[in-house]
Amino acid sequence: MVNQLLFGEQMEILEEKEEWFRIRSLYDNYEGWLTHHLVEPVQDLPEPRFYASSLTNPVTTPNSLINAPMGSSLSGFNEETRLLWKPEYKYHGTYRDVTHPVDYDLLLKTSHAWINAPYLWGGKTFMGVDCSGFVQTVFKILGVRLKRDAWQQCEQGKELEAQNVKEGDLAFFQNEQGRVTHVGIILEGNRIIHAAGNVRIDRLDAEGIMNVETGKRTHRLHSMKRYF
Repeated sequence: MVNQLLFGEQMEILEEKEEWFRIRSLYDNYEGWLTHHLVEPVQDLPEPRFYASSLTNPVTTPNSLINAPMGSSLSGFNEETRLLWKPEYKYHGTYRDVTHPVDYDLLLKTSHAWINAPYLWGGKTFMGVDCSGFVQTVFKILGVRLKRDAWQQCEQGKELEAQNVKEGDLAFFQNEQGRVTHVGIILEGNRIIHAAGNVRIDRLDAEGIMNVETGKRTHRLHSMKRYF
């Protein structure tokens, strides 16, 4: 698994091979394969402005309940009726209109909700998430569109000097070959929240991340960027 598509996310089909579709996400242009029963055709839906903002969010149909994770796209959402792009889908969770200004308190609330979520390569939900999936989903709620992988996210944003860093900026980390392989959200007090084994808060300094439990260096700093 290289990625997950969340409830309501739109995609285009690039290729069909038996029961498999090769698709491209319309949110971040990430490509991958999935089976045909996981998707349904839609007609020219507008760009969503509402996204599910709690870790889990109930969506009811006439005969079932769907638990939509944080970051799910509420395409066609009507705030009065709470119906989605299909009138059979009614949304009962919390949501955010991402056309509103970025809120630092929301950043803290959203990111801290993930504490102890287990690590999963390619994951984007609290049941399992990787470092860039965590950052992308949190920033999605803020209305900041990031690409999928850490190295891609590092190509976005504004480069920062260490003395200018503030809460909500992103820190990127490199392997021995200098390739960006990890990302986390900078917090106040020289701390960082990131997905490494689980979503956790560790110490951040000029060299990188220090595990608060073991005192060992775990990640080597590459750069820091600002996105809002």
